[in-house]
Amino acid sequence: MRITFIGGGNMAGAILAGLHARYGNEMQLHVVDRNADKGERFARDYGASHSLALTDSDLDADVLVLAVKPQQLKELAAQIAPQLREQLVISVAAGVRTSKLASWLGGYQKLVWVMPNTPAQVGAGVSGLYATAAVSASERDTAARLFEAVGQVVWLDDEDRMDNLTAISGCGPAYVFLMVEALTAAAQAQGFDAASARSMAEGTFFGAVKLLQQSGEDAATLRAKVTSKKGVTEQGILSMQADDLAGVIARGVEKARLRSIELGELL
Repeated sequence: MRITFIGGGNMAGAILAGLHARYGNEMQLHVVDRNADKGERFARDYGASHSLALTDSDLDADVLVLAVKPQQLKELAAQIAPQLREQLVISVAAGVRTSKLASWLGGYQKLVWVMPNTPAQVGAGVSGLYATAAVSASERDTAARLFEAVGQVVWLDDEDRMDNLTAISGCGPAYVFLMVEALTAAAQAQGFDAASARSMAEGTFFGAVKLLQQSGEDAATLRAKVTSKKGVTEQGILSMQADDLAGVIARGVEKARLRSIELGELL
């Protein structure tokens, strides 16, 4: 299978790394990017071939991954449209629905829209996928294989729900980073130096998530186990609940969802 990535940014690099680690030379990887240094790194680290500018031969692939900025997608679509035959086209451009991309591609319909998140860079991503009706079951499997190489895959049957997914898993890492920042600042306020505070906060989040994944229990159950009646943890939890932490998060997610819709409409 030959896969051409058009655009060699962070997300393309993460997917290349995951594919190389999982499948080795089973897939022929090619990257189109005007940065020669990136091309050399992709060749050295992942065995990918590289070209500085898009040519017709680059489009002679089983899968085309469009990994450019949303603002660049319309121009790229016009460039590749005449060469599309049976390729599976995968877009990772935020906000651009398949109907819009199809119109830019002259009506081409074999499209999958993917919304990955940044932990894909360390193989721990969550990617939402939506496929048009023209995509076959085997092509859906191909798309899933690509993104399972960098984490978990969630299929959506309704494209409009991509905005909901964006607000949860797409933006979610930033929410977690914000909470780590807050816990780090709280540790410093309690007299710990910056390095110790950061280590404590990051280690606590990492350990809690690892326990959550390995215990087989849900978050509410684990929280209850560590929250003894009239204990220390209970006082912290009660304070956070009084300040409506759950509501703060829910409102933030909703604001993100609405902004995702707004940006999609602008494109």
